[in-house]
Amino acid sequence: MKIQDTTEIAKWVEDYAAGLLKRAMFKISDTEIAKDIVQDTFLAATEKLHPFKGNSSPKTWLYSILNFKIIDYYRSKARQTVSPANQSLLKFFTETGEWADPKKPKSWEDEGSLLDDSDFQMVLRNCLEALPEKWNACVRMKYLMNKKGDEICQDLEITPTNLWQIIHRSKLNLRDCIETNWYKD
Repeated sequence: MKIQDTTEIAKWVEDYAAGLLKRAMFKISDTEIAKDIVQDTFLAATEKLHPFKGNSSPKTWLYSILNFKIIDYYRSKARQTVSPANQSLLKFFTETGEWADPKKPKSWEDEGSLLDDSDFQMVLRNCLEALPEKWNACVRMKYLMNKKGDEICQDLEITPTNLWQIIHRSKLNLRDCIETNWYKD
């Protein structure tokens, strides 16, 4: 790396680190992991600086690297096994497939403004973090990163049927967690 390259990377860190960190935290919701991913982004950029032709702006290039680092993070998490206790749907349904009484969905009042409530956001974040890693990755990629099902399947190396099952089970568990921690009787 030449002296001018070091200066250029330092300027990019100064100009783009805060935005990259904000984006990473939005996608991952863990400050330490987000910081590590941003650091990995700049390390990858440093390693690939000479082949960088400037066909895009440095900002676009760095955000592209960041997105791949985030996908790599979720891919590694998706390979972890899920314990059978977390896979069970028995707590939600009876043997005949009906809703179990205490787990039957309740009506949520004033649901339109929930995402604007910082206390609700904290409960939602905690409920997301309580999901198994693979489930968390699927939900975040689908609903926060707005990825299509086939992209998620490719990134996490899972089948569409598996993705559907994970999303379904995640939604059930998220709803249960939110009703337990937010809508207390």
